[in-house]
Amino acid sequence: MTMDKSELVQKAKLAEQAERYDDMAAAMKAVTEQGHELSNEERNLLSVAYKNVVGARRSSWRVISSIEQKTERNEKKQQMGKEYREKIEAELQDICNDVLELLDKYLIPNATQPESKVFYLKMKGDYFRYLSEVASGDNKQTTVSNSQQAYQEAFEISKKEMQPTHPIRLGLALNFSVFYYEILNSPEKACSLAKTAFDEAIAELDTLNEESYKDSTLIMQLLRDNLTVSTTSTGFIVSFLFTYLIIHYYLQEGICTLLNIVTVLSCSIGYK
Repeated sequence: MTMDKSELVQKAKLAEQAERYDDMAAAMKAVTEQGHELSNEERNLLSVAYKNVVGARRSSWRVISSIEQKTERNEKKQQMGKEYREKIEAELQDICNDVLELLDKYLIPNATQPESKVFYLKMKGDYFRYLSEVASGDNKQTTVSNSQQAYQEAFEISKKEMQPTHPIRLGLALNFSVFYYEILNSPEKACSLAKTAFDEAIAELDTLNEESYKDSTLIMQLLRDNLTVSTTSTGFIVSFLFTYLIIHYYLQEGICTLLNIVTVLSCSIGYK
């Protein structure tokens, strides 16, 4: 029986509650393939579904890779680990390629608002980044280049079309910074990008509407006496990566407010 859009969305919500993320992803893939622009809710359901599906494989890949390295003296065990790692890699690559196809075929072309375009280009950067984590040789170069290109395009649009305090713009800056740190091994660029995003958000707090005023004044109280920046410490990077995980949680759970974003940044990205 063919399900309509509302039924597929409901199925995705049920699957999320049951923590059956493969089912959730399949339902939201079917919604996307109907060819209509997704609502914010549908967009977030799709993102959460695939983030969990690919996240499970990324975690498994790291565990097996670590075990494989520890069994170097046992050829049989190492071979078994290698084969299992390659199986997980194939699953991860299939998932990422599915998402990238949805993005290129439906999501990015159908995006009519800058916010959606930035969201999807950021997502494209993310999934090429995940591919680059398990790639090698020329394939790694290609995935890294594609990831950087998607992030950069999203970054340029966000600077032109979105307020510095917008959660998606801040989330993009965080992910792009992680890309520079983890993939390009450029901690200085990562720190610079993260600090600039934070400073620009702080500079725009006085332009917020009344609904955000209470959050804004609380943030300023938190920052009042301790806006000194450490730009070279290793602790800065560790704190930044921890912040990245927290922000991702907020984005996935749909509770990403200005207060959440900037408060976490103020506490964790070198502002002491």
